[in-house]
Amino acid sequence: MKRAAPAAGTPKAAYIDPLAEVLRPGQSIELLKELHILTRDGKLNQDSRRKLKQVHHLCHFIEPLLDEVLGRQDTLTLADHGAGKSYLGFILYDLYLKDRPGSHIFGIETRDELVKKSRDLAARLDFPRMSFLSATVAESIVTDALPPRIDIVTALHACNTATDDAIRFALAKQARHIVLVPCCQAEVAAVLRRRKNESFGKTPLSEIWRHPIHTREFGSQLTNVLRCLQLESHGYQLTVTELVGWEHSLKNELIVATHSGAPRKNARERLQQILQELNLQELEARFLDPQPA
Repeated sequence: MKRAAPAAGTPKAAYIDPLAEVLRPGQSIELLKELHILTRDGKLNQDSRRKLKQVHHLCHFIEPLLDEVLGRQDTLTLADHGAGKSYLGFILYDLYLKDRPGSHIFGIETRDELVKKSRDLAARLDFPRMSFLSATVAESIVTDALPPRIDIVTALHACNTATDDAIRFALAKQARHIVLVPCCQAEVAAVLRRRKNESFGKTPLSEIWRHPIHTREFGSQLTNVLRCLQLESHGYQLTVTELVGWEHSLKNELIVATHSGAPRKNARERLQQILQELNLQELEARFLDPQPA
């Protein structure tokens, strides 16, 4: 049986570019290939699609901070601490800052090979206002390669104490905005675990972390609570939300801090009380120092 021929004048189905729904207008295809988000022939696999979605979603939170700074002044400095391969810095520059000449992005990373690759990529793409520095947190605070003040500090998926390093750097650089996406956090959980028997005799709250899985999860939650109190004690107002849906990542918390100049009155006292109540006094130096201005 023959199929009926299409009626004359029937329009053909319009071609829909599969990248159109995930790429932003004017976004550099070459950059996304270099970052291995796109394949060399311009394709996007499912894992890369999730990664790009996460970065774009984070950019959604950072864009108004860029606009706020550049609305107040002609220059902008952004430091991405623990930059890794500098996905975030490159995409921020490409989407928002390449046509804003007063802006500059600094990527800070301890692994020399990643710093070199980022420098080479910035040169190939002609992104002249991107600089990359191989430095520890202590070195990054005092080096002449960075300006004395940084407007925005970011730390994307900074593992364990790397988020605390970014906070320390941001406080030293008097950052106006801080954007943190913490990752795996082991230090607080390790102290809870090591002092568990002692804590049983001190507080019934130790039941919260009696089982190993609870120790890990409670330690992770507590770490970010302590970080928020630390930032509030230094005069930052916070927004704490999820970055993307839980189906994409379990490391999902996003902390956006903006300096208001008015420290929360009891933040430091509450932080210290929590450390004492949970038998974590040995962590006071990390979360309570330096003293707020």
